[in-house]
Amino acid sequence: MNKRRVAKSIQVAVVEDDAGVRANLAKMIDNSPGFQCQAAYPDGLTALKHIPGNRPDVVLMDINMPGMLGTECVRQLKSVVPDLPVLMLTVYDDSEQIFKSLQAGATGYLLKRTSKDKLLEAIREITSGGAPMSRQIARRVVRYFQELSQTAATPQRAPEVATLTDREGQVLALLAKGHAYKEIADLLGISFETVRSYVRTIYDKLHVHSRTEATLKYLGR
Repeated sequence: MNKRRVAKSIQVAVVEDDAGVRANLAKMIDNSPGFQCQAAYPDGLTALKHIPGNRPDVVLMDINMPGMLGTECVRQLKSVVPDLPVLMLTVYDDSEQIFKSLQAGATGYLLKRTSKDKLLEAIREITSGGAPMSRQIARRVVRYFQELSQTAATPQRAPEVATLTDREGQVLALLAKGHAYKEIADLLGISFETVRSYVRTIYDKLHVHSRTEATLKYLGR
């Protein structure tokens, strides 16, 4: 007898020291179809102890926590589980915290004031190989990299960039300018899923795991 296949829920781990925020995030995730809060941790040390063994699909990480900052927790998690997607969810929108998080290995960066629907969309995107971040934060990241390339002495793009097809190069250039997947799809006249497929191929060819790493190679950093 054929049984209807039930789609697996996206397993989310939350790392947040504020008990109220932690409980609200866990409740919101559990009450959303297709999502499940696998665990919620009050600090980075506890998260480091349990997350590698539990292997959630994505981690939501706060930055300012007692004992260990979220950026350091990300760095240590990624050293143990390199392919674990980590989405920073924080009140900080200053450049220093953004870049420290991305350099530590975070895959995406959103502010806590992000709406429920956009947060859930970001979780779906990050588990499908995307690197979600708000438009304002993406623009700030791009400006930072552009300033780096302007001050560098004749930056040279990574040799892997030359292996990209013309279309992949177009997608990478738009990624490096901070465009979201949907914007890239509209600009190039292709579907959202096609953009996602191109990005996966670009990451494979460049041997990177995030928009930040791809942008660095594109800009020759």
